[in-house]
Amino acid sequence: MAKKKRATKKEYKVVVAGHICLDVFPTLAGGVELFRPGQTVEAGPVVFATGGPVSNTGLALNKLDVPVRLMGKVGDDLFGQAILRILNERSPELADGMIVAPGEASSYSIILSTPHADRMLIHAPGCNATFGVDDVRFAMLERVQHFHFGYPPLMERMYRDNGAELALLYQRVHEAGLTTSLDMCMPDPESAAGRADWQTILAATLPYVDVFLPSAEEMLLMLHRPLFERFAALPDSVRPLHHITPHMVSEMGQQLLDMGAKIVAIKLGDRGLYLRTATADVLSRMGRDPVDVAGWAERELWMPCFAVDVVGTTGAGDATIAGFLAGFVYGMSPEMSLELACAVGACSVEAVDAISGIRTWSKTAVRLAKGWPHLPLAFDIARAGWRWHAENGVWIGPGDTFERNVEL
Repeated sequence: MAKKKRATKKEYKVVVAGHICLDVFPTLAGGVELFRPGQTVEAGPVVFATGGPVSNTGLALNKLDVPVRLMGKVGDDLFGQAILRILNERSPELADGMIVAPGEASSYSIILSTPHADRMLIHAPGCNATFGVDDVRFAMLERVQHFHFGYPPLMERMYRDNGAELALLYQRVHEAGLTTSLDMCMPDPESAAGRADWQTILAATLPYVDVFLPSAEEMLLMLHRPLFERFAALPDSVRPLHHITPHMVSEMGQQLLDMGAKIVAIKLGDRGLYLRTATADVLSRMGRDPVDVAGWAERELWMPCFAVDVVGTTGAGDATIAGFLAGFVYGMSPEMSLELACAVGACSVEAVDAISGIRTWSKTAVRLAKGWPHLPLAFDIARAGWRWHAENGVWIGPGDTFERNVEL
């Protein structure tokens, strides 16, 4: 008991809350296209890891030397015990904020991941479905500057009743004075989460969100479902992302700012990370993170991915978010935060799980300093009014006003 009391007195920069699960990775000799009804597919040793943003983003921040605490919910079953054991092996203090729900089942995912292909998964939400405001330890937040929450589409209590619980959570954390950030995930379009009124949910929640970090496909489904379904139905469509143009991304970024978010970072898979930010007046009303308001105000940037040999893509978006938040909470510029985000995401895909490939902050900085080539974008972004800034390795969008404000 005394040990726990001493741990709660330590100050942390970030609490990562929300969805957590046990990831089960069978080692596959071939690709997932081998699966056919009635067929047996040979597998090698299985890899166990914690998954979901509480683990993926939280442990990535920990590897980047950012003081972090985790706040997720597990059952008292074998999977829950495995999750807590993995977290405690990383650092006992990480799991101080975890909730163990007696009699409830822990969440798990069976992930089919092979090189050079996006992963497929079978997911059971478990007790993530019952996570609510009453599971958040607000006393713990008194010594924290940033609150990050992830995956409400996989947490039933967060999206039912038009997201009343999610909006209440963010309202209370916002009123406590913390900087807030929110990550989403892609629900099954035909599930209850996929059919939820996300336009209404986000409109109620985003006024209390400082940094919103969804993917382009998630926002296409949630805010422009007819277009998402049209893209998904195209004969040559691998995924709707490949049909999203730079103009569409800019429109989504502005739409999310108009709904109340102050900073929007949209994940675009192997096409990189897009950033859109609000005015200086709006940014000045954020929480405890040190932000150069003048440098962050009215920015529109697009950072391409770094070139790597891809082993697995599980958790790459969560790792990218960890890199972005690490830069943000330490007061880095938008360009540097984007660079760190894409670097951490690139390191993540060099391993089968979300965390093993991620390096420390100093080792990541060394890799960047040596010169790390970007992947070329799969479209002509310059024709959409964007211009390349070679020194920062970033595309500057037509909505970026930084240079004009500097001149003034």
